[in-house]
Amino acid sequence: MQLASRYIRRMSKESSCEQFLRGVTALFRKHYKKSMLERFTEHPEDRMTCSAIIFSRLKREIWMIGDCMGLITPLSNYQPSIAPTPQLLENPKPYEGELAAMRAAEAERLLVNGHTIDELCRNDIARPVILPRMLETMREQNVTYSVIDGFPIPRQHIRVIPLDFHPWEIVLASDGYPVLCPTLAESEVALQHQLATDPLNIRTFQATKAFHPDNNSFDDRSYIRFRV
Repeated sequence: MQLASRYIRRMSKESSCEQFLRGVTALFRKHYKKSMLERFTEHPEDRMTCSAIIFSRLKREIWMIGDCMGLITPLSNYQPSIAPTPQLLENPKPYEGELAAMRAAEAERLLVNGHTIDELCRNDIARPVILPRMLETMREQNVTYSVIDGFPIPRQHIRVIPLDFHPWEIVLASDGYPVLCPTLAESEVALQHQLATDPLNIRTFQATKAFHPDNNSFDDRSYIRFRV
């Protein structure tokens, strides 16, 4: 994350998506020792990895690399009495839903067999069931889905959303929100509702991990909203 952030801060505002992909990949690559490259080639799950969602003001494009989310809302001809409907942007990993469903089924089985929700939140013993499959899917990164990891990023797994020159409201976020809303406050309320009603993340929203009582969320989250 720090390497990708550093690159984004310093890259030219005129960069295309392709130039960004090549540049950030080269930066990651420089931080790998040559002796490690053979292992990283054979074991993608060991690489430094992150996702990113970027808005290029000059190109009027949103770039989605990896599992991130966004909302775009047209503001042209905006009328307060008729709020425009935001369009949800997603770029999930292809196996995330399958893994979350596997973990949910195991958690339900554990609950039937006498474990409590609090026990499973503190010690998510349903999660180890999906770890072997999760490692298998990680070996598919930059093959069947995109991430930033120092290896070539296949263009076909990048989402590029072009915007016209009318006014837009844009939300860019990581995938740590079960429901992405037009404001940060609403998104946080939805997150807390999920925590209160389904802390194992197995029913109203399925995830590969639960809320731990010592944390205020189940995953990392970033959120920015702006108008262009």
